[in-house]
Amino acid sequence: MNSLTKIADLSVDDLNAIVGLAERYRVQRVNGDVGDKPLNGRFVALVFEKPSLRTKVSFEVATVSLGGHPVFLSSGQIFASGDNQSGRESIPDIGRNLERFCDIIVARVYKHATIATLRSVIQAPIINALCDQHHPCQAIADVLTMERLAPRGPRRLKISYIGDGNNVATSLVQACVMRGHDVVVASPRGYEVPLEEQRVADSLRVSKDQSIEFIADPVEAVCGADIVYTDTFVSMGQEHEKALRAEAFQGYQVDGALMSNAPSHVKFMHCLPAHRGEEVTDEVMDGPQSVVFDQAESRLHVAKAVLAWSLTL
Repeated sequence: MNSLTKIADLSVDDLNAIVGLAERYRVQRVNGDVGDKPLNGRFVALVFEKPSLRTKVSFEVATVSLGGHPVFLSSGQIFASGDNQSGRESIPDIGRNLERFCDIIVARVYKHATIATLRSVIQAPIINALCDQHHPCQAIADVLTMERLAPRGPRRLKISYIGDGNNVATSLVQACVMRGHDVVVASPRGYEVPLEEQRVADSLRVSKDQSIEFIADPVEAVCGADIVYTDTFVSMGQEHEKALRAEAFQGYQVDGALMSNAPSHVKFMHCLPAHRGEEVTDEVMDGPQSVVFDQAESRLHVAKAVLAWSLTL
């Protein structure tokens, strides 16, 4: 049994196996092949403290496609450990109950401490479907997408992330480094990827000559990029910071002018939901360089792969 609480949980072999399995599931879907059913007779608890579109639908569809049965639990029914809410039971007690009923627990939560607590008290696999510090399933879907759609194939790529050094940025940098790519993150001062997570990324490099940079200049960051990636400047729970962040992120919007500094073959990615007109313009989101909806679809293939992988011995 395997859990996925953050990218650094994985060995390079683990990550490569999940990406390879996700690509197999993608090809099966394209070909109309129903494939194997490794979750046949299994139950998957989907515990969601935070709202979701892609994560909820992808894990529900993935569970059913692999022969399993999803059991959805919203914040009003269970944890409610964040956003000034109070849960009905302790997180350890909830986890111990759920593992008596379900084979896998997928949790989308406010705080990474919730994931860590679950991991420490139960034996069933825990899959982090997003928390305040990490978003590992998104990062694996990103790797699957960029390596498949990069014009020159899944060679060593340069990935340029523009914006907030948040959970998405943290997991993206670490996953890309483990796949052998070069990464540069451009963020305004005070909004960088946490220094501890930068150090983790450095430790995950698979070759000494890999480049990992954390800078402030978005124009410098996109030069030579194969992939330009951004995320919202104001994530869920940060709405009270909107005015402050709008000022801090002036100059970091991914628009046509910024993209013009990248090579013509560059692809644009965004984990969604996008705040159009803030971190990205319609021109880029809907333009020929955008692969954001292929990226979103990859969430399904990775959900299948992670679920199947979690049950391997």
